[in-house]
Amino acid sequence: MTDDELRALLDRPVLEVAPALLGCVVERRTAEGLVAVRLTEVEAYDGPNDPGSHAYRGRTARNAVMFGPPGHLYVYFTYGMHWCINLVCGPDGHASAVLLRAGEVIAGEDLARSRRPAARSVRDLARGPARLAQALDVDRAGNGLDTFAPSSPVRLKPGGQVPDERIRRGPRVGLAAAADRPWRFWVDAEPTVSVYRAHAPKRRRTAATPPAPTGAVPGSGTLGGEATEPSIRSRKEPR
Repeated sequence: MTDDELRALLDRPVLEVAPALLGCVVERRTAEGLVAVRLTEVEAYDGPNDPGSHAYRGRTARNAVMFGPPGHLYVYFTYGMHWCINLVCGPDGHASAVLLRAGEVIAGEDLARSRRPAARSVRDLARGPARLAQALDVDRAGNGLDTFAPSSPVRLKPGGQVPDERIRRGPRVGLAAAADRPWRFWVDAEPTVSVYRAHAPKRRRTAATPPAPTGAVPGSGTLGGEATEPSIRSRKEPR
């Protein structure tokens, strides 16, 4: 696949684009050097047709980049501490994107290790969307970058095409809405692919019952409520 063919690919529907991106390479150049990641796992998000997409309810300041043009990065913050990288695709104005879930570091391993000191092995350097963003050192400043612009610090490059028989598909990771759609694509038997985790509904919790005042019915003070997310300090860097 050439650069021109890759650019043309991104103008197609997201479910065609996502599996075709497997094997492509994302390069990130900084003053420290170059890190390149070969994509081994991605997820498709189809805007107004997809309850799991950030753009399902329309355009906002946060998701504006998703509406195009294709080839730009949509970078968002999650769980109060992690960045995730998406590649905008589809016709300009449609708001579809591909989440870059995992990849193999093929250049700049030492630099990626310095950014991911918690990684237990080479395969874990970009094994998951937050880890991939850390290895590439992409954060909010990357939002809106054109990956085809010669001056862009983040570039999308063609890679070795993955044969169809090696591509697998299944449900997306951790979604509460549209969780059954098989819109996650990965390279079969590839060790850098992340571990699948289904969405875990928040558990309802019951507050402790205070001592019942005289004449009160025991248990009448019990309250129910949604469990909240742990504080930022309780979350660790992804290993």
